[in-house]
Amino acid sequence: MKFYHLSHTDLDGYGAQVITNFYFKNIKFLNSNYGREIDEKFSQIVSLLDDEPSVILITDLNLTMAQCEEFQNTLSDKNAKIFLLDHHQSGAECASAYSWYFLDSSRCATKITYDFFSSMFGDDKELKNFSDVVNAVDIWLKEDKNFEMGKVCLGLIANAKEINKVLSESANTLYMFHLLKEAQKFFNDKNDYIGLDMQIHAIKKMFFASGKDDTLSNLISSYVVRLLSENKEKFRIDYKDYKGVLTYNIGNTSVIGNDFLTANPEFDFFIDITNKKTMSFRANGKIDVSAMAKHLVGGGGHVSASGGLFANFKDGFSYEAIKAQVVELINKKTQEVI
Repeated sequence: MKFYHLSHTDLDGYGAQVITNFYFKNIKFLNSNYGREIDEKFSQIVSLLDDEPSVILITDLNLTMAQCEEFQNTLSDKNAKIFLLDHHQSGAECASAYSWYFLDSSRCATKITYDFFSSMFGDDKELKNFSDVVNAVDIWLKEDKNFEMGKVCLGLIANAKEINKVLSESANTLYMFHLLKEAQKFFNDKNDYIGLDMQIHAIKKMFFASGKDDTLSNLISSYVVRLLSENKEKFRIDYKDYKGVLTYNIGNTSVIGNDFLTANPEFDFFIDITNKKTMSFRANGKIDVSAMAKHLVGGGGHVSASGGLFANFKDGFSYEAIKAQVVELINKKTQEVI
């Protein structure tokens, strides 16, 4: 049986996935914000279905009636079952109409998920404590003993921007699981939320470490460069006779871009595009990216570091859709008569 788990992108969303990851193995995890991204992530799951029996679990995301109808109809001829565990009261109409839609506004999704699976497969003291911590902050129980710990965990996940899930959802999931696993070490009798707060930097470095100690920025760059290098053909993009890579919302473009080009000398340039339509261009002496930026988006800057605005760019939730727009832009501009 295949297991797909789609959840929200906050503490409660990842917390629910921590629960299923404890009770099951070989799960495909996906995460989404509300709205159109849910539809795209569901379509991605459907594209992976085959004749093997499958289960699709959705947590911490409330659907619209239209989405419920579409999802159910889509799965009508598939060997797959769907069920949803949520706590947002805005899903009450859906919960009353669909038997697979479970709603309980008195508990967060992580606690609902824990209670659901522990009732079938047995309790786990540490996991129950984890669900209580998430619950305390997610439904804002200010007098709860776990509330301050929950606040630190909430910020821990909200500020974990080091790996972009569009570029590598699996790596992002591993990172979130690492952060929450290490955080649980502070769920002790002292309720050491201050200790956790002080150790967040070290916990992050622990994930990105690769043998020798370094600054967090350098460790992140090395990790991301390895990810890109292992999948360089996926990220490859061409401009005239030059070969480069395209990333999305990668952050710290100067460091990561230059480190990638140093580690992969067969590549000539590095582009990062953001959800704000900005493009950052980096090169390592083989191409003048100020001229490239000017040609493509009317931008400019320096020979090895430039930028611009792709005004017609439409933000997306899949790398393929994002890359297709930049490829189209390059093709259009390079085919124009100068």
